[in-house]
Amino acid sequence: MAEPFSFPARVYWEDTDAGGVVYHAQYLAFMERARSEWMRMQGWGQELLRSRDDLVFVVRAMQIDFRAPARLDDQLEVSVALVECRGASFVVAQRVLRGDELLVEAKVRIAALAASSFRPRPIPGPLQSELKKNLLESP
Repeated sequence: MAEPFSFPARVYWEDTDAGGVVYHAQYLAFMERARSEWMRMQGWGQELLRSRDDLVFVVRAMQIDFRAPARLDDQLEVSVALVECRGASFVVAQRVLRGDELLVEAKVRIAALAASSFRPRPIPGPLQSELKKNLLESP
């Protein structure tokens, strides 16, 4: 069984509200960066997929649970774990942690689209095979 991918993130002033607490939408950016780096680590950078395979991935749906706030200067870890892979979409479970403390938990459905038309399309076979190697039995 594959291990979740982990990506470090530091909380900067620009990530926070006037009280020094991470603004809720910023967690989406942290998770997007982690997903992008997870794909890049597997050899499937997003620009390569767009230019070579006419493929882009978009967020189709997200369930998110905010449990505790992150604050200015916190060092976070953002994980990505593939929990479902279908013909034209996949689902990842993501977590944002500060040390052992769970701050945010999300399930994100990602859809595959043709970059040229923004219409749904299948995930190319080699990429789908690579993704399925990273499929977790349970998040």
